[in-house]
Amino acid sequence: MAQQARRWRSGVAGTAVLGLALTACGGAKVGDDSAAGSGGSGKCGTFNLAVNPWVGYEADAAVVARIAETELGCEVVKKDLKAEIGWQGFETGEVDAIVENWGHDDLRKKYITEQKTAVSLGSTGNKGIIGWYVPPWIAKKHPDITDWKNLDKYASNFRTSESGDKGQLLDGDPSYQTNDEALVKNLKLDFKVVYAGSETALIQAFRDAEKNKKWVIGYFYEPQWFFSEVPLVHIELPEHTEGCDADPAKVACDYPVFDLDKIVSTRFAKSGSPAYDLVKNFKWTNADQNTVAKYIALDKMTPEAAAKKWIAANPDKVKAWLS
Repeated sequence: MAQQARRWRSGVAGTAVLGLALTACGGAKVGDDSAAGSGGSGKCGTFNLAVNPWVGYEADAAVVARIAETELGCEVVKKDLKAEIGWQGFETGEVDAIVENWGHDDLRKKYITEQKTAVSLGSTGNKGIIGWYVPPWIAKKHPDITDWKNLDKYASNFRTSESGDKGQLLDGDPSYQTNDEALVKNLKLDFKVVYAGSETALIQAFRDAEKNKKWVIGYFYEPQWFFSEVPLVHIELPEHTEGCDADPAKVACDYPVFDLDKIVSTRFAKSGSPAYDLVKNFKWTNADQNTVAKYIALDKMTPEAAAKKWIAANPDKVKAWLS
């Protein structure tokens, strides 16, 4: 889904706080008594876990939640929140943890450095890659398309009713951290960014494009189970260098490789909750996440069932997180 780049678009949505009637997975609403934060020292109590809208994050959250419930006795409240909205809940205790953060340097500055309502608990172990991709059939038939300098040569093939006389560059959920509109403008490409609306819609577009030989180019990312089904081909954009994306409006370089990390509220970090140590110790690989994500997205398992299956197969990793 760092530096204004994710998988997810940086910037807090206006000045709205979590008082919006955002509904938690368990049916609670932000602002309910159940959002009062974690229990006292050594006791878990309520563990408020943000769930951002992509299946990789859902896999992280499912595994952490199940272990917190079954091993630590926590009452886990999952809250479906856009990435930037979750950060707003740290100060009030309405969100305890975000277990997969993709950069968001502006949010780090505001909530970690300035307000000091949040802290980073280090890497999840996952390496995040964002970029532009095409289905394999296009790259095989037109191998030069993987160089961004040749994209305009094929722009007319990507036109849709939504992109008009320009080629369509398909993005996912508008809340994902993305530089794509700036990239199209600054690289002077004959394309227009169109939002599919969700990860599911983005995946279906690529799946259909490969199956029916349709012209689709779009934003995508790793870790992501879908690559095992359709091995999308990456477009080489201008190389990312330190600071090349410092100004969101002037970005003209590729995305960096993200070291995904975990963010928790400062009050949660001081609460003595055993769930804090679980989040701090939680670390796995892209392959681990992709396995659980595939169970959920492709095998149609519930997140709880997917987590249970993975946990049963990986007792040593779970033991390390609880030690």
